[in-house]
Amino acid sequence: MSTPTAGPIEERARAARCRSCGAGGLVPVLDLGAMPHSDGLLSGPEQIAGDPRWPLELAFCPACTLVQILETVPPEVLFNAEYPYYSSISDSWVAHARACAHELIDRCRLGPANLAVELASNDGYLLRHFLERGVRVLGIDPAPGPAAAAEKIGVPTRVAFFGRALAEELRAQGTCADVLVANNVLAHVADTNGFVAGIATLLADHGVASIEFPYVRDLIEKCAFDTIYHEHLCYFSVRSVDALLARHGLHLVEVRRLPTHGGSLRLYVEKAPRPRPTVDALLAEEAELGIDRADYYRAFSDRVRTLGERMRALLAELRAQGKRIAAYGAAAKGTIMLNWVNAPPGTIDYVVDRNVHKQGKLMPGVHLRIDSPARLADDRPDYLLILPWNLTEEIVAQQGAFRAAGGKFIVPVPEPRVIA
Repeated sequence: MSTPTAGPIEERARAARCRSCGAGGLVPVLDLGAMPHSDGLLSGPEQIAGDPRWPLELAFCPACTLVQILETVPPEVLFNAEYPYYSSISDSWVAHARACAHELIDRCRLGPANLAVELASNDGYLLRHFLERGVRVLGIDPAPGPAAAAEKIGVPTRVAFFGRALAEELRAQGTCADVLVANNVLAHVADTNGFVAGIATLLADHGVASIEFPYVRDLIEKCAFDTIYHEHLCYFSVRSVDALLARHGLHLVEVRRLPTHGGSLRLYVEKAPRPRPTVDALLAEEAELGIDRADYYRAFSDRVRTLGERMRALLAELRAQGKRIAAYGAAAKGTIMLNWVNAPPGTIDYVVDRNVHKQGKLMPGVHLRIDSPARLADDRPDYLLILPWNLTEEIVAQQGAFRAAGGKFIVPVPEPRVIA
C-alpha cells in the first residue's frame, strides 16, 4: 500500500496556485501516491500495460480555505467517449433527482415558457422530470455516450464542456436559464472560475441555480478518502464556495446538507442578495469546527492510512479462513479504495455492477474483471465488499437473495465493518 510522503507533496503544494483564488502557499493534507483514472475501465488484458497513473495529492488553501488536488488530468482523458457513468443506474439517485426537479418547478413556478438547463446532464436522469411537467429543457454534457442516452428519451443535449465561452455563445443566441442545475460537476472542472462565470452569464436575472457537491466536512469526518480522485479537483466548504460565487457576482442565499454521496451540500444561488440564515448558520459551525484552518486537516492522513491497513487485514483474515470475496459496484471511489488497500492478487475474485457499460471490463489499477450481479447467484461468494458504500442500504436491499443464502457484506467507510 502506498503511504503518504512529506517531501514531494510539500514541494508541489508550495509551487501550486489555488484553483479558486490564485494564492500560493498551499498546505499538504494527504498523499495517495500514484493512482489510475478512477473511471478509466480497461476493455481487456491487452490494455493493462498502458494503464496510466498520476499523482493524487490533496492540499488546503489558507487564503480562501478551498481543499483541492494538485494534479490536473486533461478533461478529454477523464470524460471521453468511453466514459462509463450513467446516473440512471442508481434507483436512489433517480429518486433524488425527481424530488429535486419537482421542488425547483414548484419553488420557481416554472411552466412551458420557462427553461431549465443542467450542466453535466449525463443521461437525462434529472431533466426528464422537468419535461414531464411541461418545462423546456437543455442538457450540456461532454460525454457522448450518456448524452446520446439523454437524446433518446427526448432531452436535447449539447455535447460540450461548459464554461464562460459556451455560456456567452448561448446567451448571444437568446438562451438563458430560469433554473440552472449543476449537480456534482463544480468540483470536476479545471477552470473553476470560468465555470462559475459561465453560470453567472447563462442564469437569467431572476433565475435560481441549484448546485450540489460532496461536502468537505463529511469527507473528513467520515474518512471518505475514496471520494478523492482525479475527476474531483475541488472539495468545498460553505466558506470556500461562498467566496468563489461572490467573486462572480453570485449570491448564496440558501444551503442544505444532504445524505447523498456520503454527505453533500445543495446550494441555492441567485443574482440578487437576500437574507440567508441557513448559510450563516453553517458558516458559524464551520468556524467553530476550524474547517477554515489547516489544523482541521492535520490528522486526516493518519486516519486514511489506518483505514487502509484495517481493510487489508480484514480481507486477509477472511481469505485465511477460506472465505471467498467479491466486490459490488465498479464505482470511481471503488478504484481508489481497491488501489489504496492494495490487497494481494486473488484476495478479491471479481467485481459486479448493474451498469452494462461496465460489464466485461477491468477495474483500473487492480485489473479485476467486472461482471453482472447475476454471477453472484451462480458463484455464491461468502462476502460482498460494497465499494459505493454511500449506497449500502440500496445494494443490501437489491441483494436480498445473496443475504438470505448466508452471504455477508463488507462496508469499508467510515470504518471497516461486516453486515450479516
